[in-house]
Order: sequence, then structure tokens, then C-alpha cells
Amino acid sequence: MTAAAARAIAPEAALTADERTRILAKSALFDPPTPQLADGRRDLVGLSRDELVAEMAAINEAPFRARQLWHWIYHQGATDFAAMSTIARPTQAKLAERFVVGRPEAAVVQTSTDDTRKFLFRFRDGQEAETVYIPDPVADRGAVCLSSQVGCTLSCRFCHTGTQRLTRNLGAAEIVGQFMAARDSYGEWPSPKGETPRLLSTVVLMGMGEPLYNYANVAKAMTIVMDNEGIGLSRRRITLSTSGVVPMMDRAGAELGVNLAVSLHAVRDDLRNELVPLNRKYPIAELIAACRRYPGASNARRITFEYVMLKGVNDSVAEARELVRLIAGIPAKVNLIPFNPWPGSVYETSTAAAIARFAAVVMDAGFSSPVRTPRGRDILAACGQLRTEAGRIGA
Repeated sequence: MTAAAARAIAPEAALTADERTRILAKSALFDPPTPQLADGRRDLVGLSRDELVAEMAAINEAPFRARQLWHWIYHQGATDFAAMSTIARPTQAKLAERFVVGRPEAAVVQTSTDDTRKFLFRFRDGQEAETVYIPDPVADRGAVCLSSQVGCTLSCRFCHTGTQRLTRNLGAAEIVGQFMAARDSYGEWPSPKGETPRLLSTVVLMGMGEPLYNYANVAKAMTIVMDNEGIGLSRRRITLSTSGVVPMMDRAGAELGVNLAVSLHAVRDDLRNELVPLNRKYPIAELIAACRRYPGASNARRITFEYVMLKGVNDSVAEARELVRLIAGIPAKVNLIPFNPWPGSVYETSTAAAIARFAAVVMDAGFSSPVRTPRGRDILAACGQLRTEAGRIGA
């Protein structure tokens, strides 16, 4: 019996720990380089609390030193040990000999006419990924769109990133580092506490790559971001977007409990197979079942279904009605995304009238159906437009 046939008979039982193990093993083949400089110093960014304690123990420092460093790195945003005033100068020098507090290099920074800012970050091995900060047009807050991989393995046909082959995963330090470097750009240190307004108020894992195909590094990075003694972002302020890596959706829900966004884009398997090739492995029925299982989903924490509007492809009223049928009973909202053109794309954006008709059907069924306003199109920073020249160095 094939794996697909087994899933058809018992979908949940067939998505076993063995399958998750295979996904993680394959992901490990694309792991990033060791976070170590050529001179042997180790980057402290991206280490878990326990790993930081172990590094201190290795140089005969007590566990409280790790707590001090955590505060300076993730709350104060310090990159220079000499600026860590609660640490004695001889210890500062000792730390500087062995460690660094790194950031990815902002090789290019572009700001759109709508104030969206796109960063091309270059990492130590020369590989690059893009990060976007999208400010709220009214309030002093905004979302940081983080990348999880250099390139992508999914090849979704409407997505520019999908035209770039997967080069490697980003490490926890590189994922957290994107957020920290964006904060550097806006001077938002120390980390705001409690109800203090945050300019960089949310994280969306919607940049380059499929986060659930780099789960270990993404989970480690988000655990650091959520730590209350550092950056301190609530899990309610983090959204992970997936194209439907069903076995890892269950694990992410159980271990991270962040908000879930699903790149759906079609309501029939034949069309979704074309638009989102991952559907051939985890078809729509399995994906929707995983959404129904996702822990914590409620009217207060709805699952977001992302639906890019492609003219004459997936934007009919009949498809809107089928979408409503598929997600019935799930606490959900539907983000309708007008297609953002990119060089060489074969699709066109749905007309405003078609989008309005589609949205009306979804809203009449009781689901919120906002139409996403394109941001940063002039600098290719909008949804589906991120891409770098992967593999230029060290590939």
C-alpha cells in the first residue's frame, strides 16, 4: 500500500513520528554553517539559555553570567561586551576573546514610498536573504516579515521566491538576527515591556522559505523571541505561515502554539497541485484536517487562510463558495491577496470586481475576508516578491 493510500484510510494515524523524523532528517541536510568566526570566536546570538549556560561553564563562569548576557543581548540589544556595564571589565575582555554578539550585514536597505523597508541581509558565508518591515499605516507599530531559508524548495508557481532554488536553511542566530538588525535600524532598544507600544510589534514567518521545512531552527529562534526576559514577544504576536507541511503543523502547534497562517490559494486538488506542488504530498483534505486539529485555534486566535487572487484561475464565485464549505467550523479568517507581479510571472491580478465578489461570498458566510493592501511593490517587497541571487558565494 502506498503512503497516500494509507493516509486516505487513516489520515491522522499515518502522519506518524517517523514521517516527522524523515522531514527533520532531510532538513538537516541543508543546515547552516557553524556559527563561528574564522578566528574561532563563537556567536552567542541564537544559543538557547541552556547552551549559553554551558558556554559560560566551559570558561569557568557561573550560571548567573548567562542571565546577564541574555539581558544585554536580547533586552538591551548590546553588541559590544564593553557596553555591558554590569559585567566587570576583566570579564568583558575575557568574553570578547572567545565570543561575539553578531548581526547579519545589511547589504542593501530599500525604503518604499509607503515606508515599507526591505533589507537584504548577508550572512557570514556570503549567502543572503530578504527581510521586510511593514509599518502600520496609522499606528506606531508594524510587522517584521522574516525569512527562514535561503531560497525555497516548494516552487509555488505564483511566487517569485519559488523560482529560486533552496540553497540552505537559516540558523536560529540568522533568524533572530534579522529581527534584531531590523530593530537596530529603528533604534528600538531596550525591548519594550508590558503594554508599552512597540514599533516592531509582530513577527510573521512569511519571508523566503517554508518555515516547517526548517522547523528545528525556526522553533529555537521563536523560543528566544518569546522569552520574557529578552525580546519578550507574545506567541499571539507571532504568525507562522506554511504551505501545508501537515506533520510539522501538529508539532508546531503543540510546541510553539503561535498563530497559524496557511497558504491555500486553491480549493481543488488539481489546481492546487499546479499552484502549490506540495499539495501532491499533502492534499487539501489532509491540510484542512490538520487545521481543525491545530491547538489554541479559537475565535480570538483564528487560523488565517491566505488566498492569492489570480485572474481567471482561482477567483470565481463558485470557488469562493467551495472555500467556505472547506473551512466551515474552523475559527478562521481569509486574507485575499491581490497577485503581486514579478519579472517573468505568467499570472495577472484579479480585477477589483472579481475580488469584491469573492470577498462578499466569504463574508456572507461569517468569515472575515480582508483584501490585503499591497505594500512595498515598488521595491519588490510585497507578498510573493522576495528573491535573492542564491548560491553566489559558497554554494
